[in-house]
Amino acid sequence: MSLINWLKPWILLGSAALMLSACGGGDDPAPPPKPEPTLVDVAKADARFSILVEAVVAADLATTLSGAGPFTVFAPTNDAFAALLAELGVTKEQLLANKDLLKTVLTYHVLPARVAKAAVPAGKAITTVQGGIFKVDAVASDLVITDGRNRKAKITATDVAGSNGLIHVIDKVILPANKNLVETAIATPDLSILVEAVVAADLGATLSGTGPFTVFAPTNAAFAALLTELGVTKAELLANKPLLTKVLTYHVISGRVLKADVAIGTAVNTVQGESLTVDANLDITDRNGRKARITATDVMTSNGVVHLIDKVILPKQ
Repeated sequence: MSLINWLKPWILLGSAALMLSACGGGDDPAPPPKPEPTLVDVAKADARFSILVEAVVAADLATTLSGAGPFTVFAPTNDAFAALLAELGVTKEQLLANKDLLKTVLTYHVLPARVAKAAVPAGKAITTVQGGIFKVDAVASDLVITDGRNRKAKITATDVAGSNGLIHVIDKVILPANKNLVETAIATPDLSILVEAVVAADLGATLSGTGPFTVFAPTNAAFAALLTELGVTKAELLANKPLLTKVLTYHVISGRVLKADVAIGTAVNTVQGESLTVDANLDITDRNGRKARITATDVMTSNGVVHLIDKVILPKQ
Protein backbone atom coordinates (compact mmCIF):
# COMPACT_ATOMS: atom_id res chain seq x y z
CA MET A 1 0.00 0.00 0.00
CA SER A 2 1.30 3.40 -0.90
CA LEU A 3 1.90 5.97 1.82
CA ILE A 4 -0.77 8.27 0.33
CA ASN A 5 -3.42 5.53 0.39
CA TRP A 6 -2.48 4.67 3.97
CA LEU A 7 -2.84 8.32 5.10
CA LYS A 8 -6.10 9.03 3.21
CA PRO A 9 -8.55 7.87 6.00
CA TRP A 10 -6.69 9.96 8.56
CA ILE A 11 -6.76 13.01 6.31
CA LEU A 12 -10.55 12.63 5.81
CA LEU A 13 -11.10 12.21 9.56
CA GLY A 14 -9.10 15.37 10.30
CA SER A 15 -11.05 17.31 7.70
CA ALA A 16 -14.36 16.27 9.25
CA ALA A 17 -13.14 17.32 12.69
CA LEU A 18 -12.11 20.72 11.34
CA MET A 19 -15.53 21.15 9.73
CA LEU A 20 -17.30 20.30 12.98
CA SER A 21 -15.07 22.72 14.87
CA ALA A 22 -15.78 25.48 12.36
CA CYS A 23 -19.51 24.89 12.73
CA GLY A 24 -19.30 25.16 16.50
CA GLY A 25 -20.23 21.54 17.13
CA GLY A 26 -22.19 20.90 20.33
CA ASP A 27 -20.25 23.39 22.43
CA ASP A 28 -22.03 26.61 21.34
CA PRO A 29 -22.99 28.80 24.32
CA ALA A 30 -26.74 28.81 25.08
CA PRO A 31 -28.59 31.99 24.02
CA PRO A 32 -29.16 34.43 26.90
CA PRO A 33 -32.48 33.92 28.70
CA LYS A 34 -35.29 36.20 27.63
CA PRO A 35 -35.79 38.90 30.29
CA GLU A 36 -38.88 38.56 32.46
CA PRO A 37 -41.63 41.05 31.65
CA THR A 38 -41.82 44.13 33.89
CA LEU A 39 -45.07 45.38 35.38
CA VAL A 40 -45.49 47.67 32.38
CA ASP A 41 -44.92 44.74 30.00
CA VAL A 42 -47.50 42.66 31.89
CA ALA A 43 -50.06 45.48 31.64
CA LYS A 44 -49.35 45.98 27.92
CA ALA A 45 -49.97 42.30 27.27
CA ASP A 46 -53.38 42.35 29.01
CA ALA A 47 -56.24 43.93 27.05
CA ARG A 48 -58.04 44.82 30.31
CA PHE A 49 -55.38 47.44 31.07
CA SER A 50 -55.10 49.32 27.77
CA ILE A 51 -56.36 52.61 29.26
CA LEU A 52 -54.10 52.19 32.28
CA VAL A 53 -51.14 51.77 29.91
CA GLU A 54 -52.17 54.91 27.99
CA ALA A 55 -52.39 56.79 31.28
CA VAL A 56 -48.98 55.56 32.47
CA VAL A 57 -47.39 56.68 29.20
CA ALA A 58 -49.20 60.06 29.28
CA ALA A 59 -47.97 60.67 32.84
CA ASP A 60 -44.36 59.75 31.90
CA LEU A 61 -44.35 56.93 34.45
CA ALA A 62 -43.54 54.00 32.13
CA THR A 63 -39.78 54.21 32.69
CA THR A 64 -40.20 54.40 36.46
CA LEU A 65 -42.57 51.44 36.59
CA SER A 66 -40.21 49.46 34.36
CA GLY A 67 -37.35 50.10 36.78
CA ALA A 68 -35.92 47.85 39.46
CA GLY A 69 -38.61 48.59 42.01
CA PRO A 70 -39.99 46.54 43.55
CA PHE A 71 -43.50 47.97 43.28
CA THR A 72 -47.03 46.83 43.96
CA VAL A 73 -49.60 48.26 41.55
CA PHE A 74 -53.33 48.26 42.20
CA ALA A 75 -54.33 48.20 38.56
CA PRO A 76 -57.75 49.54 37.47
CA THR A 77 -59.36 47.84 34.48
CA ASN A 78 -60.72 49.64 31.44
CA ASP A 79 -64.21 49.41 32.94
CA ALA A 80 -62.89 51.10 36.09
CA PHE A 81 -61.49 53.98 34.03
CA ALA A 82 -64.75 54.30 32.10
CA ALA A 83 -66.62 54.65 35.41
CA LEU A 84 -64.13 57.30 36.56
CA LEU A 85 -64.65 59.35 33.42
CA ALA A 86 -68.40 59.34 34.06
CA GLU A 87 -67.84 60.23 37.73
CA LEU A 88 -65.57 63.17 36.89
CA GLY A 89 -67.57 64.25 33.85
CA VAL A 90 -64.56 64.30 31.53
CA THR A 91 -63.48 62.50 28.36
CA LYS A 92 -60.57 60.11 28.20
CA GLU A 93 -58.65 62.66 26.15
CA GLN A 94 -59.20 65.34 28.79
CA LEU A 95 -58.04 63.02 31.55
CA LEU A 96 -54.91 61.94 29.66
CA ALA A 97 -54.08 65.58 28.90
CA ASN A 98 -54.12 66.54 32.60
CA LYS A 99 -50.65 65.26 33.41
CA ASP A 100 -50.50 66.56 36.99
CA LEU A 101 -53.83 64.99 37.95
CA LEU A 102 -52.92 61.79 36.15
CA LYS A 103 -49.59 61.47 37.94
CA THR A 104 -51.23 62.12 41.32
CA VAL A 105 -53.91 59.50 40.70
CA LEU A 106 -51.60 56.85 39.24
CA THR A 107 -48.92 57.10 41.94
CA TYR A 108 -51.72 56.71 44.50
CA HIS A 109 -52.17 53.20 43.05
CA VAL A 110 -48.53 52.24 43.63
CA LEU A 111 -46.75 50.97 46.76
CA PRO A 112 -42.94 51.21 47.00
CA ALA A 113 -42.54 47.51 47.85
CA ARG A 114 -43.68 44.05 46.78
CA VAL A 115 -46.80 43.35 48.87
CA ALA A 116 -48.45 40.02 48.13
CA LYS A 117 -52.10 39.39 48.98
CA ALA A 118 -51.08 37.44 52.08
CA ALA A 119 -49.05 40.41 53.35
CA VAL A 120 -51.69 43.13 52.85
CA PRO A 121 -52.22 44.65 56.34
CA ALA A 122 -56.00 44.42 56.74
CA GLY A 123 -57.59 47.53 58.22
CA LYS A 124 -54.30 49.42 58.50
CA ALA A 125 -53.25 52.64 56.83
CA ILE A 126 -51.29 51.83 53.66
CA THR A 127 -49.02 54.63 52.42
CA THR A 128 -48.67 55.01 48.66
CA VAL A 129 -45.93 56.45 46.45
CA GLN A 130 -48.16 59.53 46.06
CA GLY A 131 -48.04 60.04 49.84
CA GLY A 132 -51.73 59.53 50.57
CA ILE A 133 -53.12 56.50 52.36
CA PHE A 134 -55.85 53.96 51.84
CA LYS A 135 -56.88 50.81 53.65
CA VAL A 136 -57.90 47.29 52.66
CA ASP A 137 -60.51 45.30 54.58
CA ALA A 138 -61.62 41.70 54.28
CA VAL A 139 -65.38 41.85 53.63
CA ALA A 140 -66.86 38.36 53.48
CA SER A 141 -64.71 36.67 50.83
CA ASP A 142 -63.65 39.94 49.18
CA LEU A 143 -60.80 42.39 49.71
CA VAL A 144 -62.19 45.93 49.60
CA ILE A 145 -60.20 49.16 49.40
CA THR A 146 -61.40 52.36 51.08
CA ASP A 147 -59.66 55.29 49.44
CA GLY A 148 -58.93 58.79 50.72
CA ARG A 149 -62.40 59.97 49.64
CA ASN A 150 -64.13 57.02 51.36
CA ARG A 151 -64.97 55.42 48.01
CA LYS A 152 -64.81 51.63 47.74
CA ALA A 153 -62.99 49.43 45.21
CA LYS A 154 -62.91 45.65 45.11
CA ILE A 155 -59.70 43.73 44.47
CA THR A 156 -60.74 41.19 41.84
CA ALA A 157 -57.41 39.39 41.21
CA THR A 158 -54.15 39.31 43.13
CA ASP A 159 -50.45 38.54 42.86
CA VAL A 160 -50.02 38.94 39.10
CA ALA A 161 -46.23 38.83 38.92
CA GLY A 162 -43.78 40.95 36.96
CA SER A 163 -40.01 41.00 37.23
CA ASN A 164 -40.13 44.14 39.37
CA GLY A 165 -43.22 43.60 41.50
CA LEU A 166 -46.84 42.54 41.67
CA ILE A 167 -50.18 43.65 40.27
CA HIS A 168 -53.52 43.44 42.10
CA VAL A 169 -56.48 44.06 39.79
CA ILE A 170 -59.19 46.48 41.04
CA ASP A 171 -62.64 47.34 39.71
CA LYS A 172 -62.57 51.07 40.49
CA VAL A 173 -60.00 53.85 40.18
CA ILE A 174 -59.12 54.96 43.70
CA LEU A 175 -58.53 58.62 44.56
CA PRO A 176 -56.49 60.37 47.27
CA ALA A 177 -58.23 62.51 49.89
CA ASN A 178 -59.35 65.96 48.86
CA LYS A 179 -60.86 67.14 52.19
CA ASN A 180 -59.25 67.72 55.56
CA LEU A 181 -60.89 66.98 58.92
CA VAL A 182 -62.80 70.26 59.08
CA GLU A 183 -63.92 70.10 55.44
CA THR A 184 -65.09 66.52 55.99
CA ALA A 185 -67.12 67.56 59.04
CA ILE A 186 -68.64 70.48 57.10
CA ALA A 187 -69.69 68.06 54.36
CA THR A 188 -71.39 65.77 56.94
CA PRO A 189 -74.85 67.12 57.93
CA ASP A 190 -74.91 65.14 61.18
CA LEU A 191 -71.77 66.97 62.40
CA SER A 192 -73.06 70.52 61.97
CA ILE A 193 -73.05 71.35 65.71
CA LEU A 194 -69.51 69.98 66.02
CA VAL A 195 -68.47 72.34 63.23
CA GLU A 196 -70.08 75.27 65.05
CA ALA A 197 -68.22 74.28 68.21
CA VAL A 198 -64.88 73.98 66.42
CA VAL A 199 -65.33 77.44 64.92
CA ALA A 200 -66.41 78.97 68.26
CA ALA A 201 -63.32 77.48 69.95
CA ASP A 202 -61.01 78.80 67.20
CA LEU A 203 -59.80 75.27 66.47
CA GLY A 204 -60.59 75.28 62.75
CA ALA A 205 -57.08 76.25 61.64
CA THR A 206 -55.45 73.67 63.91
CA LEU A 207 -57.68 70.83 62.74
CA SER A 208 -57.13 71.89 59.13
CA GLY A 209 -53.35 71.71 59.61
CA THR A 210 -50.91 68.98 58.70
CA GLY A 211 -51.68 66.70 61.62
CA PRO A 212 -52.39 63.91 61.32
CA PHE A 213 -55.12 63.76 63.96
CA THR A 214 -57.76 61.28 65.02
CA VAL A 215 -61.09 62.87 65.95
CA PHE A 216 -63.88 61.17 67.90
CA ALA A 217 -66.71 63.22 66.39
CA PRO A 218 -69.98 63.58 68.35
CA THR A 219 -73.11 63.72 66.24
CA ASN A 220 -75.79 66.41 66.54
CA ALA A 221 -77.84 64.05 68.71
CA ALA A 222 -74.84 63.61 70.99
CA PHE A 223 -74.54 67.39 71.43
CA ALA A 224 -78.29 67.71 72.07
CA ALA A 225 -77.99 65.12 74.85
CA LEU A 226 -75.03 67.03 76.32
CA LEU A 227 -77.01 70.27 76.46
CA THR A 228 -79.72 68.48 78.43
CA GLU A 229 -77.14 66.86 80.71
CA LEU A 230 -75.41 70.19 81.46
CA GLY A 231 -78.64 72.19 81.58
CA VAL A 232 -77.41 74.81 79.11
CA THR A 233 -78.46 76.08 75.71
CA LYS A 234 -76.38 75.63 72.58
CA ALA A 235 -75.65 79.36 72.55
CA GLU A 236 -74.42 79.22 76.17
CA LEU A 237 -72.16 76.26 75.41
CA LEU A 238 -70.70 77.89 72.30
CA ALA A 239 -70.05 81.10 74.24
CA ASN A 240 -67.99 79.29 76.90
CA LYS A 241 -64.75 79.12 74.93
CA PRO A 242 -62.50 77.72 77.73
CA LEU A 243 -64.92 74.84 78.40
CA LEU A 244 -65.50 74.28 74.69
CA THR A 245 -61.77 74.11 73.96
CA LYS A 246 -61.19 71.68 76.82
CA VAL A 247 -64.04 69.42 75.72
CA LEU A 248 -63.20 69.45 72.00
CA THR A 249 -59.47 68.79 72.42
CA TYR A 250 -60.42 65.84 74.64
CA HIS A 251 -61.95 64.31 71.50
CA VAL A 252 -58.68 64.54 69.53
CA ILE A 253 -55.71 62.15 69.48
CA SER A 254 -52.40 63.04 67.90
CA GLY A 255 -51.68 60.76 64.94
CA ARG A 256 -53.86 58.81 62.50
CA VAL A 257 -55.37 55.88 64.44
CA LEU A 258 -57.60 53.64 62.36
CA LYS A 259 -60.03 51.22 64.01
CA ALA A 260 -57.55 48.35 63.62
CA ASP A 261 -54.94 50.29 65.61
CA VAL A 262 -57.12 51.58 68.46
CA ALA A 263 -55.56 50.49 71.75
CA ILE A 264 -58.13 48.32 73.52
CA GLY A 265 -58.36 48.46 77.28
CA THR A 266 -55.42 50.80 77.81
CA ALA A 267 -55.29 54.54 78.45
CA VAL A 268 -55.29 56.64 75.28
CA ASN A 269 -53.85 60.13 75.69
CA THR A 270 -55.73 63.00 74.09
CA VAL A 271 -54.55 66.40 72.84
CA GLN A 272 -56.31 67.93 75.86
CA GLY A 273 -53.92 66.04 78.14
CA GLU A 274 -56.22 63.59 79.87
CA SER A 275 -56.85 60.02 78.77
CA LEU A 276 -59.79 57.87 77.76
CA THR A 277 -60.18 54.12 77.24
CA VAL A 278 -61.82 52.05 74.50
CA ASP A 279 -63.09 48.52 75.08
CA ALA A 280 -63.51 45.62 72.68
CA ASN A 281 -67.09 46.69 71.89
CA LEU A 282 -65.79 50.10 70.77
CA ASP A 283 -67.28 51.82 73.80
CA ILE A 284 -65.32 54.80 75.09
CA THR A 285 -65.11 55.49 78.81
CA ASP A 286 -64.23 59.07 79.66
CA ARG A 287 -62.59 60.46 82.80
CA ASN A 288 -65.97 60.69 84.51
CA GLY A 289 -66.92 57.06 83.89
CA ARG A 290 -69.42 58.05 81.19
CA LYS A 291 -69.66 55.84 78.11
CA ALA A 292 -69.96 56.67 74.43
CA ARG A 293 -70.33 54.20 71.57
CA ILE A 294 -68.24 54.51 68.41
CA THR A 295 -70.92 54.21 65.73
CA ALA A 296 -68.82 54.61 62.56
CA THR A 297 -65.11 54.24 62.03
CA ASP A 298 -62.31 55.13 59.64
CA VAL A 299 -63.76 58.12 57.81
CA MET A 300 -60.67 59.10 55.81
CA THR A 301 -59.43 62.68 55.43
CA SER A 302 -56.25 64.25 54.08
CA ASN A 303 -54.90 65.00 57.57
CA GLY A 304 -56.32 62.23 59.71
CA VAL A 305 -59.31 60.05 60.40
CA VAL A 306 -62.74 60.51 61.98
CA HIS A 307 -64.67 58.08 64.17
CA LEU A 308 -68.29 59.06 64.90
CA ILE A 309 -69.55 58.74 68.48
CA ASP A 310 -73.04 58.89 69.96
CA LYS A 311 -72.17 60.89 73.11
CA VAL A 312 -69.94 63.85 73.89
CA ILE A 313 -67.14 62.63 76.17
CA LEU A 314 -65.87 64.86 78.96
CA PRO A 315 -62.52 65.29 80.72
CA LYS A 316 -62.40 65.38 84.52
CA GLN A 317 -64.35 68.43 85.72
